[in-house]
Amino acid sequence: MSYIDAMGKRDYVAARRYLGDGVFIKGPAGEAFRSADDFLKMMEKQQGRYLMKKVFVDGDDVCLLYDFVTEKVTTFFCSWYQVKDGKIASIRTVFDPRAFAA
Repeated sequence: MSYIDAMGKRDYVAARRYLGDGVFIKGPAGEAFRSADDFLKMMEKQQGRYLMKKVFVDGDDVCLLYDFVTEKVTTFFCSWYQVKDGKIASIRTVFDPRAFAA
């Protein structure tokens, strides 16, 4: 949740500390990032914030249900985070990407 807090504050330097160097991030349309820095650059352009609905934790797996809110759109997301050695190793997110196509 420290990562989410940093992202919510748009503190991408702090957020980077929680992402493993080999992090794998995949979205619903097949888009993927293998670079934490490239992912954070994209997120910085979105200027979104997280309105958390529910958090589930099972060992090193964390599931977040939230609304992702930008200036133009609010969309419901579900993200599965896998943590290894204290850092986020992967993020798989499901949402309706059509909201961002307009």
